[in-house]
Amino acid sequence: MPKQKSNRAAAKRFSLTGTGKAKRGHSSLRHGMISKSRARKRRLVGVVVVAGADQARVKRLLGKR
Repeated sequence: MPKQKSNRAAAKRFSLTGTGKAKRGHSSLRHGMISKSRARKRRLVGVVVVAGADQARVKRLLGKR
């Protein structure tokens, strides 16, 4: 049986924590920064854990069980 291939687009957007939860970065940081407040841009920095409802789908795309 061949190995499960991971979705390459998802692999670039998500990664797993040590406990197996999926984490993601925030959107809206690529362009149009002038119109966003400094506080809003600061809140968008960093990573967050993917919502619980989406955890199983993201792990499946990453080729994990």
